Amino acid sequence: MRERLRIVLTYVTWPALFGSCLILTHVGITSGHPFLYFNFAYICLGSSIFAIERLMPFERRWLENDGQMVPDLGHTILSKLAAQLWVVFMLYGFVHVSSKTGGVFWPSQWPMFFQVLMGLVIAEFGLYWAHRSAHEWPFLWRFHAVHHSVVRLWFFNTGRFHFVDAVVSVTLGQILLLMAGAPESVMLWVGMVTPYIGFLTHCNIEMRFGPISYVFNTPGLHRWHHSREKEEGNKNYGENLMIWDQLFGTFFNPIRKPPVNIGIGDYVPQGLWAQIKSPFVWGRVQSKISADAPDAMNRLAIIDR
Repeated sequence: MRERLRIVLTYVTWPALFGSCLILTHVGITSGHPFLYFNFAYICLGSSIFAIERLMPFERRWLENDGQMVPDLGHTILSKLAAQLWVVFMLYGFVHVSSKTGGVFWPSQWPMFFQVLMGLVIAEFGLYWAHRSAHEWPFLWRFHAVHHSVVRLWFFNTGRFHFVDAVVSVTLGQILLLMAGAPESVMLWVGMVTPYIGFLTHCNIEMRFGPISYVFNTPGLHRWHHSREKEEGNKNYGENLMIWDQLFGTFFNPIRKPPVNIGIGDYVPQGLWAQIKSPFVWGRVQSKISADAPDAMNRLAIIDR
C-alpha cells in the first residue's frame, strides 16, 4: 500500500504544484493584485519544493552541501535584478508598454487561455534560440557555463545564471512578445509561468511525468540537459514548452534514468566574484586549470567542448 501511494505521489506532485501556482496567478491577475499573488505563490512553491526534496529526493547525494549556496544566491539576485531592469528599459526605452488589449494584430477576441498559450509559444521561440545559442556559440557559452557548473540540481540553484546570460535570454523572449503586440495580461502570465517552471525544472524530487514531458519542460528532461555527455547535454533547450525542441530535433527523453554525475568540462571558479568575472577573462581562467584547480575537472565537469 505504501509503495502504491509513493508511485501515485510521483505522478501527481508536478501537476499539483504547478496547478496551484496557476490558480493563484489567475486570482491575482483577475483581482488586480498580480504581483502580490505571484510572490505568495513563488514563496509557497519554493518552500514546498524544499520540504518535498527531503521527503522524496530524486538523488540523495544532491542533498549534500556543495559549498555553492552563497554564489547560487548571489547569481539569483544579480540575474533577476538585471533581467527585470532590462525588461523595464525595453518596455519604456525601446517601445511603448503593452496595452491592456494588445496590438492591432493580436487576437484579443480569443479566450484568455489561448492568448496565454500563444504568448508562451511566441516567447519560447526566443528563449529556445537564446539557450541553444549559449551552447553552440563559444562566446555565449562562457557565460552560460556558470549555470552548468553545478554538481547537483535543487531548487536553490534555479536562478544561478550569469547576469549577461539572463539579459540575453530575457531579451529574445520578451522582444518577440512585444513585437507581436501581446497585451499586458499575457505579458504577466508569461513572466510568471516561467519562474514557476524554472523552480520545478531544477528540483531534486522523484517524479514521473509521462506525456507531460512532451509538452512542458520537466525535471526529467532538464536532468538530461545537464548530462556530461554532449549528445545528451546539448538537448532540451526549452524553457517552458518543448514545442521548438520537437520541431528542431533537439528533444531528448530516453527511458533510462537521467545521470546524477553532472557538471562541465570547462573550469569555473568557486567564488561568486570570480564566477562573475571569469567569462570576461575566459582564456586566462581556463589556462589556470592545471595550476590552480587540479581537481576542478572532476568536480565540475560536463559537456566536452
